[in-house]
Amino acid sequence: MPVSLQIQLIRIQHRAPEYGWTTQKVFHLMNFIVNAARALVFGFYKNVFSFKIQILKLVLLEVPGLIFFSTYTLLVLFWAEIYYQARSMPTSRIRPTFFYVNALVYCLQLVIWLLEWLDYSTATRIVARIFFSAVSFVAALGFALYGGRLFLMLREFPAESKGRQKKLREIGSITVICFSCFLIRTIALAISACNEIADVNMLSHPVLNLCYYMITEVIPSGLVLFVLRKLPPKRTSIK
Repeated sequence: MPVSLQIQLIRIQHRAPEYGWTTQKVFHLMNFIVNAARALVFGFYKNVFSFKIQILKLVLLEVPGLIFFSTYTLLVLFWAEIYYQARSMPTSRIRPTFFYVNALVYCLQLVIWLLEWLDYSTATRIVARIFFSAVSFVAALGFALYGGRLFLMLREFPAESKGRQKKLREIGSITVICFSCFLIRTIALAISACNEIADVNMLSHPVLNLCYYMITEVIPSGLVLFVLRKLPPKRTSIK
């Protein structure tokens, strides 16, 4: 997956280098970082859990999840901007809101890591799980709200509109995929907060750990990237 993401990013850059770092390019780059980080964690699974410093293990396990959240809320941002522009509504607050929400999430996570570093206990573990569950729920709501709005708006277009059906399938598929993966993550983390046996980040549960991240990160990423596989049009040289 990381290699294919890197190839896709290079192909996009080759097709449209004059546009700089577009949302599409940043999205692919962040997907590459998430999948590469998760691959490293799984590749050195036993080494990660052998760290004597508990907080270091927690950071390595949880950072990819934070980047995954930022990556896919970037897609929600892109949809929100399209929707508000199409409705002739102001868009000046959308991008700052995206950065504020992500900054708040990272700051709160740093506070939780600090609490876990000072005293890793059942209480701090529950707080960390509930926090990640709440963050995932926010992402799920974002996809339901703006994916749903964009889908309904596209349905208002005339049936003969060029590319209408293709865009409907694209928006509908990605909305269902992303909403489902974040909702599953929300439920799984909420359960693990109440029941330590259900904690997916445990050395004694490597298969459960693999299944969880395959369902909530790897497979959704692959499906979304397949849906968004179309490259920008080729440049035409004017002689």
